[in-house]
Amino acid sequence: MTGERPLSTWRLWFRPSMIGLHAFAILAIAVCVVAGSWQLGVYDARQSEQRADVQEVPTAPLDEVWGPDDVFTSVQQRRPVTVTGQFRPAEEQIWVTDQEQAGEGEGSWLVAPVMVDGSALLVVRGWTAEEPESFPDVPQGMVTFDGVLQPSDTPAGRFDPETRTIGSVRVQTLINELPYDLWSGYALGEDEAIVPAGFAAPAIPEPEVSWTAGGRNLGYGLQWWVFGGFVVFMWWRMGRESVETARSALDRGDTLTT
Repeated sequence: MTGERPLSTWRLWFRPSMIGLHAFAILAIAVCVVAGSWQLGVYDARQSEQRADVQEVPTAPLDEVWGPDDVFTSVQQRRPVTVTGQFRPAEEQIWVTDQEQAGEGEGSWLVAPVMVDGSALLVVRGWTAEEPESFPDVPQGMVTFDGVLQPSDTPAGRFDPETRTIGSVRVQTLINELPYDLWSGYALGEDEAIVPAGFAAPAIPEPEVSWTAGGRNLGYGLQWWVFGGFVVFMWWRMGRESVETARSALDRGDTLTT
């Protein structure tokens, strides 16, 4: 075809000489997507494995993993322990407001100080959606129960001594309000024996796993997707240049074989 422009841009993109480029691009993009998805799947699997390893940490006596004068570290965080101690009187308990319970909305934690080795360990006995009123009774005598250790919370308001309420289990704040030494973290009670009637056991948070677990697979997965994006860019650039060259040849009156 000489001196005419019978071929649309669409037909120039899909003329026989371009089929090889399109086929290569489709194959390369498919390989990048599959390989990237596979690597990200391996990353998710590594994360799940590490989370399972954290969850399978055996329960140990509190005094084997932590002491009342020890700083709370990552070794203690979310560690399941068995606590043996004596609850302080019921009127010394504390309401911790604005606490989320999975699937239940916001409510309040009931926190009780438990004397262990001469210092008080703050223990979350339960959660309720009702407005805090009078404190329920505490177990009497020496009590043994299971719990999960947690670090002191971030600041969330001041302690109100009249209503005995606070917005978080902030040990650094409460140590100035309570008449005894406190352990540097607290425990979420896991034993139904210490949960008062009408309360729900506190939800135990899922263990946090560092994103670096399986990080190499995450990096490989992202690299494959970047390669896929680069393939798309090169396909578009090479195809556009080929179409522009073909269009210029037609404009000069050259014959273009399709």
